[in-house]
Amino acid sequence: MTSHLMPTYKRLPVSFERGQGAWLWDSNGNPYLDALTGIAVCGLGHAHPKITATIYEQAQKVLHTGNGFRVDHQEHLADRLTQLSGMDNAFFANSGAEVNETALKLCRLWGREKNIALPHVIVTDNAFHGRTLATLSASGSRIIQAGFEPLVQGFIRVPFNDINAIQTVLQSRHDVVAIMVEPILGNGGIKIPADDYLVELRKLCDQHDCLLILDEIQTGIGRTGKWFYYQHTPILPDVLTCAKTLGNGIPIGACLARGKAAHLFHAGQHGSTFGGNPFACAVALRVLQTIEEENLLPHIVKTGALLQQSLNETLSHHPAIKAIRGRGLMLGVELSAPCSHLLPIALKEGLLFNVTAENVIRLLPPYILNADEAAQIVTRLQKTIEQF
Repeated sequence: MTSHLMPTYKRLPVSFERGQGAWLWDSNGNPYLDALTGIAVCGLGHAHPKITATIYEQAQKVLHTGNGFRVDHQEHLADRLTQLSGMDNAFFANSGAEVNETALKLCRLWGREKNIALPHVIVTDNAFHGRTLATLSASGSRIIQAGFEPLVQGFIRVPFNDINAIQTVLQSRHDVVAIMVEPILGNGGIKIPADDYLVELRKLCDQHDCLLILDEIQTGIGRTGKWFYYQHTPILPDVLTCAKTLGNGIPIGACLARGKAAHLFHAGQHGSTFGGNPFACAVALRVLQTIEEENLLPHIVKTGALLQQSLNETLSHHPAIKAIRGRGLMLGVELSAPCSHLLPIALKEGLLFNVTAENVIRLLPPYILNADEAAQIVTRLQKTIEQF
């Protein structure tokens, strides 16, 4: 069939008709173990009964009213997210890119507060913050930037996990208003920084009166075994972004702010037509409630450790494997050469994952993954890599 879609994706030759838990079935009835979950989106798996019930119930009431009126579900969701995160307030949009854009607009306002004509934000190599003009400019990928020049001004790029490089920038410039990082590089290859990285970033931001912005689009809402990755440390960010698992497939993103960043916006300075609508917020509230009710955070820690141990035991001696790393259910298997050609091979083995940074197999399975399914991921991945 001729497609009239813009050619923005390189798609695998499979279409899924239904899902249940950690599994998807294609149009021919073939099952696939989903170790990608739409790139860290369906944390509760597919067709979770509580999420399905909420979608049905809310769709019978009201989907959208607009932000010119109070939205009770939006207010309740803001209350719950600020309780879970330690932040002060929230703005809702439809995606990670949009809430990262929101965070960058806060940086501009903070710069104006400090009388800086062109505020700059320190960002890192290999980061991915989105595909709007500002967020792709903040990202560290020439692939997504190429062809869209001139890029948005105001970004200073440093190596990831390099505190000294940031210190050097802050000592030599007085126009820096924020540091924006992913706590774990997602698209950059599942790179995990030193244990004190976020702590040192917090210290530098306090010393230089900068905002610390954490992009937890992938790591947030439980992916690493805490509600947010920074909760593995004693620090709090000034601005926090999350999306993906928050809606378990329903588009929603949140930008949370604290302290000096929490009251920079005034009415009319920012908005979103669909952001924070009753439907998306009702589903997001149910996602948070379900993670709590099913005690999934300790399960993520346990299952993630089991999966990583099994991957190490099974694959670490393979000559093509360079490293296996991860936290919770966010794992990467780094190979010695580009490996995107493994994707159709994995499809034949009934396993779904993707490849990032050219040579890293990214595994982002659902939080409800059981021990048998974790073992099947390892077995199917081993069979796939044997054909590397």
